[in-house]
Amino acid sequence: MDSTPHGAAVTAERFGVKGPRGWAFRNVDITAGPGSLIAVQGPSGSGRTCLLLALTGRMKSAEGTAGIGGLALPKKKAAVRSVTALAHVPGIADLEPALTVGEHLRERALLQGRFGGSLRALLRPRRERRAEARALVDDALATAGLDLAALPKGIRTSVRDLERLEALRLSVALAMIGRPRLLAVDDTDLKLSDEERTAAWEMLRGIAAAGTTVLAVCSEPPGDGADVVLVRTGNRPERTGGQDAADGRDTGAQPPAQGPGEPSAGDGDGDGETKDDDAKDDEEGAADALAEAGRA
Repeated sequence: MDSTPHGAAVTAERFGVKGPRGWAFRNVDITAGPGSLIAVQGPSGSGRTCLLLALTGRMKSAEGTAGIGGLALPKKKAAVRSVTALAHVPGIADLEPALTVGEHLRERALLQGRFGGSLRALLRPRRERRAEARALVDDALATAGLDLAALPKGIRTSVRDLERLEALRLSVALAMIGRPRLLAVDDTDLKLSDEERTAAWEMLRGIAAAGTTVLAVCSEPPGDGADVVLVRTGNRPERTGGQDAADGRDTGAQPPAQGPGEPSAGDGDGDGETKDDDAKDDEEGAADALAEAGRA
């Protein structure tokens, strides 16, 4: 089954995204049913965020196939965007530090009411629309586990005054107002303590258990990962040689993926470059791809 009333299945086969300087990621395979918790693990610069954006229809893939709830990528990118939501993605789904929690929630609820529903819904009495918006916000806050009463100034608390876990919860709540079938969260465990990391994964597990598929980028997957679909990024494809390949320009050739038997960290790769150079190129390739997504 590709989808449920809440969740969407996620599939990918040899999926890859390429930027102006090379591959952001490549050869990713995923099979996850509706309501799954998918953890995308990999080092910084390994294409984790690019994978998240590509699977939510916000970045065009370069090879392979993927699908969200039966919607094929990249052909159905617009349809995929309509059933997915982003949270905590730097440069794309940021919180505004100067705004309060309440201002963020009101803005998102207004946008959802204006653009997320049908024309018939817009013609309903204002009282009904306001009641529905309040219900959406209350449900989203409960789902994300954000207790407004526990904040320093309640709903008037500025984002800059939130703790990291509270900011993550707010970003997730804003995304859930749209009731997506797939929630994509970037940097899930960034700079969180062990206790906060556990709480963050409990939140995401709860969302998945309620039926919404969750795609979460992380440095480390949850300790007890029996219910987690783990996807790893970071395998570096071999170079094809020549000046164009060395400086990251596309020559039209498709370099083979690096296998388990390729040189380990610190070894050269045959053209005088080291793994440190490769890691730098990985980060530059991911950054280029992200820049393209931001302009899309």
